[in-house]
Amino acid sequence: MANSTESPNSTWLTLSITLTLASISASSAVYFWGKRRDGDFDQKQLIINELEKSLKESLKKCAAERQGRIRAQQDLRKAMLQSKSDKLETTYPMAPIGIIRSCFSTRNGTPRQPLIVPLARARLTFDAALVPPASLEGLEEYSHCWIIYVFHLNTDLDKLWKDPSRSKLKAKVRVPRLKGEKMGLFATRSPHRPCPIGLTVAKVESVQGNSILLSGVDLVDGTPVLDVKPYLPYCDSIEGATVPHWVKMDDLLTVASVDFSDDFLATLTNCWPAIDKKSLYTSPEEFQTLIKQVLSWDIRSVSQRTQVEENCEKTNNEQDNPDEGRDVIYHLNLEGLDVTYRITSKSNVLVENVSLQNNN
Repeated sequence: MANSTESPNSTWLTLSITLTLASISASSAVYFWGKRRDGDFDQKQLIINELEKSLKESLKKCAAERQGRIRAQQDLRKAMLQSKSDKLETTYPMAPIGIIRSCFSTRNGTPRQPLIVPLARARLTFDAALVPPASLEGLEEYSHCWIIYVFHLNTDLDKLWKDPSRSKLKAKVRVPRLKGEKMGLFATRSPHRPCPIGLTVAKVESVQGNSILLSGVDLVDGTPVLDVKPYLPYCDSIEGATVPHWVKMDDLLTVASVDFSDDFLATLTNCWPAIDKKSLYTSPEEFQTLIKQVLSWDIRSVSQRTQVEENCEKTNNEQDNPDEGRDVIYHLNLEGLDVTYRITSKSNVLVENVSLQNNN
């Protein structure tokens, strides 16, 4: 059993030593035979010395190799033990393979979940050096796809990546559906995460060269994409899946109605030539439908809603008009257009005006 587990290096060492010893024995015989024959003692002694030197060097080399193997095995065992420890130190560098060009110019107004704004469009363009067009063959046969991306506009992203020691994980985050009450981070889809990676699903409208036209997106313009996978209904749709009660409370984020001022469409039509060539939409009328779908949900932040409600409560105690404290103008930026609107106390949205966005 011992011989069956002996390494090739050990066998080589044994053979080397045996051959060397045999050589010394043979040389000794030659030496004594030569001594009797011609008395050439110095020459024979020189041969023996050389053989002894060779033997010592061979033994030294084998010992060094053996120590090297032992150290390598010890390092391997140490690495394996470290990988099982509680401290995770391994990093996995990733680079975006594509960029999203979305109708949503800023985070404000971007849907909180996918598919709730069906007309929300985006074009995912891949880096040709990383993703050849052939990689997209067959994707057009799927109705939807998963998109893995980076929350690149997180306010704490610089601290998280550039100075991790200053970035502290918030265990709880404010939830819009709970009117600002807090919930455990991993029970939400908050973008403020220890690893700022997002997952969303979108409808595949078409595949064109090295790009994909998507709809129903909840992605802001400029979003870096890490990967795309096809949506598989038989395993991605889970029958009988359950969620907490507060997730089902859609009425907290919906509005009663969305109406436009009388001259809104005319103003939008006047602005249209400035964005027509780069727009993801075919006409001002279609773009107006997009605005209505977006504003059908209350896109205001928790702090914005809370502040208005507090002001209204204070005003109601002093005045008869309940909408007096809601005289706030909000902005929605879509494809470089600035849309202004108001929300009444009964959650009725009035879209008042549209203009070219001021980038200064």
